[in-house]
Amino acid sequence: MSPTPHLNELGEFLKARRAELSPRAVGLPDSAGPRRVAGLRREEVAQLAAISTDYYTRLEQGRLPPSAPVLEAVAQALHLDDDQRRYLFGLAGKETAKPRRRARQKVQPQLRRVLDDLTATPAIVMGRRMDILVWNPLAAALVTDFAAVPEKHRNYVRILFTDPAMRTLYADWKGVARTAVAQLRMEAAKYPDDPRLTALVGELCVQDEDFRQWWAAHHVATLSVGTKVLHHPIAGELSLDWDTLTASTDPDQQLVVWTAEVGSPTHDGLRILASWAADQYQAIAEPAE
Repeated sequence: MSPTPHLNELGEFLKARRAELSPRAVGLPDSAGPRRVAGLRREEVAQLAAISTDYYTRLEQGRLPPSAPVLEAVAQALHLDDDQRRYLFGLAGKETAKPRRRARQKVQPQLRRVLDDLTATPAIVMGRRMDILVWNPLAAALVTDFAAVPEKHRNYVRILFTDPAMRTLYADWKGVARTAVAQLRMEAAKYPDDPRLTALVGELCVQDEDFRQWWAAHHVATLSVGTKVLHHPIAGELSLDWDTLTASTDPDQQLVVWTAEVGSPTHDGLRILASWAADQYQAIAEPAE
């Protein structure tokens, strides 16, 4: 099948926009050595859009009429503005209605109250896309200083794959990370038009081979219950049971808690960690002499 004029123009438009972007502009590491093409490579755009390189190549060659979801993913990957996006969708003969922006999630009051009362139990509230909305001091001491992570990057899956400390914190990092990818797949099924989720998947597909393979496997899982073993630098080895409580007023918000049997070594380790976290907080709160 020979390319139609509109699809030819669509391909040329994509190539021109790709040439304008540097890896750094889209959050990719600069590769060593000179690049043979200006801007991004085809495979980089494909990975950012979470589609195959062959599929994207055929788009640029005008050989394939793209679907609206693929156009949306490519528009996100290429950082197109509103006018460029309308033009792209027009060339493909698709509707240009932009996905509705969802309001920023606010932590449900009842979850906040429960979280504030959990002084001896690590807990976080997780929202859409597995974003971390709020946490208690013991959760920060257990996992990472969430406050030090920029809000737009405060996502559980992103932290798992981009923070090197996570790979030594979790005894079975691959098992934990593979399950998290399957849980993120479930989120993607609920919100297939979420541009932030599309951008997150594209970023991690480019940056991490494990994520790319596990995402392509299409396994799914729900956030429910389980056990994780952690090698913590302060508290030592901890075997923690985790459970979730879903807010009835917003099913997209879940309180995740880590607990241990009373009298167990892990329970004692949590008490040590809670004391350490309290000392750290006190040191920060007290003004220097």
